[in-house]
Amino acid sequence: MPVSDESQEPIPTDYKIAQSTDMEPIWELVEPWGLGLDDLQYFGEYTAKVKHHAINRLREQAESKNQNLVLVTGMTPTPKGEGKTVTTVGLGQTLNHIGEDAMIAIREPSLGPVFGVKGGAAGGGHSQVLPMEDINLHFTGDLHALTSAHNLIAAMLDAKISQGNKLNINVNDISWTRALDMNDRVLRETVIGLGGETGGTPREDGFLLTAASELMAVLCLANDLADLKERVARIIVAYNENGEPITADDIDATGAVTMLLQDAIKPNIVQTIEGTPAFVHGGPFANIAHGTNSLIADKTAFGMGDYLVTEAGFGSDLGAEKFMDVVCRMGDMTPNAVVLVASIRALKYHGLDQWPVDYDEIGEAGVDAVEAGFENIDKHVRNLQKFGVPVVVSVNRFPDDTDEEVQAVLDHCRNDLDVRAAESTVFAEGSEGGVDLAENVVDAVEVSDEDDFEMLYDDDDSIQEKIHTVATEVYGAEDVKYTGSALDDIERMKELGFDNYPVVMSKTFHSLSDDSSQKGAPKDWELEISEIYPSAGAGFLVALTADALTMPGLPADPAAAEMDIDEDGNITGLF
Repeated sequence: MPVSDESQEPIPTDYKIAQSTDMEPIWELVEPWGLGLDDLQYFGEYTAKVKHHAINRLREQAESKNQNLVLVTGMTPTPKGEGKTVTTVGLGQTLNHIGEDAMIAIREPSLGPVFGVKGGAAGGGHSQVLPMEDINLHFTGDLHALTSAHNLIAAMLDAKISQGNKLNINVNDISWTRALDMNDRVLRETVIGLGGETGGTPREDGFLLTAASELMAVLCLANDLADLKERVARIIVAYNENGEPITADDIDATGAVTMLLQDAIKPNIVQTIEGTPAFVHGGPFANIAHGTNSLIADKTAFGMGDYLVTEAGFGSDLGAEKFMDVVCRMGDMTPNAVVLVASIRALKYHGLDQWPVDYDEIGEAGVDAVEAGFENIDKHVRNLQKFGVPVVVSVNRFPDDTDEEVQAVLDHCRNDLDVRAAESTVFAEGSEGGVDLAENVVDAVEVSDEDDFEMLYDDDDSIQEKIHTVATEVYGAEDVKYTGSALDDIERMKELGFDNYPVVMSKTFHSLSDDSSQKGAPKDWELEISEIYPSAGAGFLVALTADALTMPGLPADPAAAEMDIDEDGNITGLF
């Protein structure tokens, strides 16, 4: 357990802070925000789902309300993350603290990252959502429902092949693999059907993380249950011998899959430590899919508060770009401000090439090391400004950061980049540590003009033009190189009528480039695209770069190894 330098007493863990918080029953918490007892489906005393009739009522109310959308994103993160969720939760709490009516919407944690590198994903310190142990583990079962629904499609597809193959499915052109909500690298590529005639048709297969399943993206982009069903129906699972797509509807899976997701599509509502209502719903990865919580949660929240603070995964090159170009396009939304989360640790990390220290010794470097990493935050700020939305930089302060280091970043942002910037200590102090940030956000929202917002490309742009725009304008590439089947894939997408879809780039989150070892803001490089495939149910194309993985693996020392539970149910190591 970490120890404070001043008191030499153990610093409370997130779990202990959460356990010491007196929570309100969820029905009492949300009653002032327009939700009654009959509007909720309960999962214990502190967690609920919002029923469909209440969602529809709140969405209608939202049309007459003042809606201010604030997106939280970040610079290119270190392997440990820089605190976007902490900032999102803390900012929402602080906006309420200074007299605004603010809601929060974030994604559900996937068990893969929870047990892998990052541990819990429900915020932290005095800016977390509760009950955090439930949220980080099984929660309301949404991830399990998605896993089951995904694998039902896979099982029904193989049944069609084994039982006569009347659809003439090409077993060498199957796009739908299995799914698992756990990092397991040995399942990336498998061979199935080795049990003879009774064991199914032998073929290559594999697994992806549930958060990477198209079903997750479908759930998060659907307007309602009927729209969910239509999207499920058009998911492409394979191609026949003539190269024609086979859909979930073709294998008769639509109804059963939608049935499994009938509760999962309802947004989950919980509370923060300070009693701000928070939607925690959906969890698509931003390096594989579009990386934000569900549109249903956003639209419902708009009917409850004047501000909605939401988060996009990983750095702004991934999550924020997709939020602007995909989510806002599909959800007809306009962000009023963007908060870019930065940390001293991440800035030093992106300047490591100029300093003879290892990542573990990064704290020992001083202001010069911070300044060496400015090119990364500069690129993220410039990228965000291209969308015409005001940018506020939040310096998420860690205990070892010095005043000089923090001030150097604030001065650089204010004077050199000419953007608003504030120090944030919401992890340690909750809303008291976010007042400067919240006031800067309110100022940015008040001067924003929705007419200034623009996406980077148009629907009518070609697939290659869309890819080239993101590669050059956002990642900083000189050009795009197509390898493998990518060019043939583009021709197939055109033939299928998908060339007007937006493009989701699947790229490493460790770098602005497609090479995870390249820090800062790499120059003079080409983005390599190896494959392009349709997420027809979600309504976008996915472009895979050279090193993208849809099934991560556990590290040498996974976070799970430090987790435990005692005979009284007390958890350690998760947070």
